[in-house]
Amino acid sequence: MPTDYFAFYGLPESFQPDEAALKRLYYAKSRETHPDFHATSSAENQADMLQQATLNTDAYRTLSDSDKRMAYILRQHGLLEEGKQEQLPPDFLMDMMDLNEQLMDLETDPNADTVAQVAADVQALADTLDAGIQPILAGYEGLPSDHRPAALQQIRTYYLKKRYLLRIQQQVATFAARS
Repeated sequence: MPTDYFAFYGLPESFQPDEAALKRLYYAKSRETHPDFHATSSAENQADMLQQATLNTDAYRTLSDSDKRMAYILRQHGLLEEGKQEQLPPDFLMDMMDLNEQLMDLETDPNADTVAQVAADVQALADTLDAGIQPILAGYEGLPSDHRPAALQQIRTYYLKKRYLLRIQQQVATFAARS
């Protein structure tokens, strides 16, 4: 099991941690573990401090980015596997068929108005997804442990949908650049 980044900083697991506290903890750990401050210590201690400094950097990069943090928490709970093709809910995929058809039409008939409309539709879907998950993300830390699995499943579904929409947004941006 990989290192628990939240435990490393002494923070509770949260999708919305106190960013100022996280930054303070990162800088404090940086000062403690920076290899330059341990140049005269034993080779073993230097190696340990280098490892701790690397862990500190990795933990901060992960926890300070909301998307990386979400994926990290889901992986920690076994809900996302690296390299595995995750299944999206069928009803969401049915809703996406219309957008995908519009993208296919743009392949053969690039049209700036259609690109703008698809971009607006995708953004509206993303905004709706974000608004729907926000209360769950905000309340996760305070949930009793027996309620967390259900919340994590909702967050996982949100994460997968959001990634799908991001790919569509990238395709739309490519079409927009062409037109």
